[in-house]
Amino acid sequence: MEKKKNVLFLCTGNSARSQMAEGLLRHIAGDRFEAMSAGLEPKDEVHPIAVEVMREIGIDIGGQKPKAVDAYLGKVPVHYLIVVCNRAQATCPRIWPGLMEGNRHYWPLDDPAALQGSADEQLALFRSVRDELQEKLREWVNGLAV
Repeated sequence: MEKKKNVLFLCTGNSARSQMAEGLLRHIAGDRFEAMSAGLEPKDEVHPIAVEVMREIGIDIGGQKPKAVDAYLGKVPVHYLIVVCNRAQATCPRIWPGLMEGNRHYWPLDDPAALQGSADEQLALFRSVRDELQEKLREWVNGLAV
């Protein structure tokens, strides 16, 4: 059996987008990929609304914890790096040990954790980002299968 490829989702706080992406990939193709996430400036906890909207689709990310990028950089082989925020794209390391050309992806997504709206507006944005991530991940995984 072929060893799983490591996929690292990177954003600034590692509390919402990258955590949802980690849970989604584990759910969609956990048999093929080891999903990980990290942040350049990790928050103290996964955003509670991220946990809530993932539970809505049957995925529990409540046990996941924000991690610093240092936990992986140069310590764990990263086969695919997917950056999901503008700030991380601008400031994350350009060189990753062992990362092959073409395996670094940039998926700019709105930061639902930064929205200062009503509870309904926040919930709607978290759901929208979750659904966009799910669609992008399915396309990406299916594209690799060809």
